[in-house]
Amino acid sequence: MPNYDEASVLEVLDKISRSVVNVSTIKLLHHMFYRVVPLKGMGSGTIISKGHILTNNHVITGAEKIGVTMVDGHALSGEVMGTCSIHDVAIIKVKEGKLPAAELGDSDKLKVGQRVFAIGNPFGLTGGPTVTSGVISALNRSIESQRGVIENLVQTDAAINPGNSGGPLVDIEGKVVAINTAIIPFAQGIGFAIPINLAKKCAEDIIAHKGMIRPWLGVSGLTVTREIASYYGLPVAKGVLVARVVPGSPADNSGIIPGDIVLELAGKATNNTEKLVEEIQKRKVGEKVEIRILRDSNVCSVEAVLEKTP
Repeated sequence: MPNYDEASVLEVLDKISRSVVNVSTIKLLHHMFYRVVPLKGMGSGTIISKGHILTNNHVITGAEKIGVTMVDGHALSGEVMGTCSIHDVAIIKVKEGKLPAAELGDSDKLKVGQRVFAIGNPFGLTGGPTVTSGVISALNRSIESQRGVIENLVQTDAAINPGNSGGPLVDIEGKVVAINTAIIPFAQGIGFAIPINLAKKCAEDIIAHKGMIRPWLGVSGLTVTREIASYYGLPVAKGVLVARVVPGSPADNSGIIPGDIVLELAGKATNNTEKLVEEIQKRKVGEKVEIRILRDSNVCSVEAVLEKTP
């Protein structure tokens, strides 16, 4: 890790702050007695390329109108280019082309204890974005939110205040290592952010295809543990026990049935559901993968062609 020098850090924070925008939304709430009430919302965004702003899906969900305010107060009109609800990522497109894009880092190199700064622009006020500091508390976290389970998150103790969703989490070199996404109320300042490598992949797919192109197998299951293996009398204590197979899915077409235990996908061990999902997401739509399964104490292999997530 580079040496901490306050003057240089303040300089890079000033630079990255120019790439952080305020995102304001207007949603139409259908009230009782057939009244429609406009509801204002706010969040932050991170400029990642020409005319493209990265933010959270939950910031812009249901928005009828989106406004983007730059650090100098310049206001722009934005539109949703595409979203990835699973990872809470969205791309806002603006017509302004000369925007100061942030420098993106490599979240695969993050270390627990590494110093980071959370930046947000929730109000678009004079004086610029807000900055809070902390460290990386943990990696590969999963949380349950109102939007469902969000996986592979970065946990930090840097304060992520309401309205900072969509703003960047940066290292001491000013490189974006994650995108702030959520806080757990009453959890003593525990904040979460989407690793930038994952957010960048989502953004690239959205910009290229106007939406996420995600590979899909079509199974749901649970991680096999010693307790589950003992309870169900399973011959192994690791893997993914298939609970449901979607009819007509790649898994269904390959012959996988409920009760099978997935041991490997494309030669990689799938000791838990997170690993199975991770290996699927590494593949491409249309890719053929070999899946090793355990059925009635017999290990066999099947082939499945991954499809686009419906």
